[in-house]
Amino acid sequence: QVQLVELGGGLVQAGGSLRLSCAASGGTFSRLAMAWFRRRPGKERELVAKISWNGDNTNYGDAVEGRFTVSRDNTKRTVYLQMNSLKPEDTAVYYCAAGPHYFSWHTWGQGTQVTVSA
Repeated sequence: QVQLVELGGGLVQAGGSLRLSCAASGGTFSRLAMAWFRRRPGKERELVAKISWNGDNTNYGDAVEGRFTVSRDNTKRTVYLQMNSLKPEDTAVYYCAAGPHYFSWHTWGQGTQVTVSA
């Protein structure tokens, strides 16, 4: 069973950038689809981005399309989320998730807080 740990959250000013990392241990990382979700204050959890096992396919939520980029390095067992042009409404707890399919997620990280100040 894979375990996930997110790193890289913090406080940033609007317009700034952050890069989140999600390091995986155990399991067969290279066979897993990976995703980033977030939960904004008072909102439901939402998909931010997802990436297929080999990185050939990526998808983004409408709110982040064009500003965020998801990538992975299977040799390092890590998936990344590069967040640019951050907005206060991007403030959320960001979670990394893994799953055997591109549309289902069975393992979650503990989350990392991202706060964007106006």
